[in-house]
Amino acid sequence: MKVYGLEGRSGSGKSYQATGLCRKLKIESILDDGIFISGGRILAGVSAKRQTTRVRAIKTALFTEEWHKDEVARKIREIGPASILVIGTSEKMVERITDRLGLPKADEIISIESITTAAERALAGRQRNELGKHVIPVPTFQLKKDFSGYFMHPLRMLWDMRGGRARGVDRSVVRPSFSYMGKYTISNRAISDIAAITGSDVGGVGEILKITAEHDETGMAVNAAVTLSYGVSIMGTALAFQQRVADQIERMTAININAVNVEVRGLQPPSPQS
Repeated sequence: MKVYGLEGRSGSGKSYQATGLCRKLKIESILDDGIFISGGRILAGVSAKRQTTRVRAIKTALFTEEWHKDEVARKIREIGPASILVIGTSEKMVERITDRLGLPKADEIISIESITTAAERALAGRQRNELGKHVIPVPTFQLKKDFSGYFMHPLRMLWDMRGGRARGVDRSVVRPSFSYMGKYTISNRAISDIAAITGSDVGGVGEILKITAEHDETGMAVNAAVTLSYGVSIMGTALAFQQRVADQIERMTAININAVNVEVRGLQPPSPQS
């Protein structure tokens, strides 16, 4: 296995640059902030960006807990990548991670200063320090379950390739809890209100009788009891209701919607003709 390191101070844009660098150097896998990424998917580990304090985030990034270290080391052995990029805030951190996981010493350590401009690093620093934005080098749909409830959005950059072609590089921006001045919560009542307002705009829905929301660590289930207008496709209208409600809640709250359960309790008779 060939091991590369990418080092630079916190907030200098390492995670943002990682996928493009891997594509350029044909590196198969990434170790970033406690997670093992391969093929654009998180295969093992826990992201430091999920931690509630900076101290816990640092410990997670260094794989200090035995179960965490063992899980990631075992998955790396199972996958057997030919190459891996280890991201750290210094050469010493890269070395500590490789030693901790039983990986070979890095063949090459790349400085973030060698692949970015001062302006790019300054922008990355502002995004981190002023806005609390952290990048994870995987597509957003890969994070929906693990980061349910975190504010996040997709980020896509075109990476120039030979022959004038360009390919997309997907990343995600999240705001970890430790980036906020205080805590935030979204009540089930707020979720129910979003679902009720959104669902009532779906064509063929007559009356919203009841909306409830159930939340757990993986996301949320929304339960709706409705009536439909007579003559509409019951299945088609219910499916449209489910999709519209799920999309709107996820867009407004970043909460992963595991299910939207629709109970059709009746049909409203057609309006009398005048």
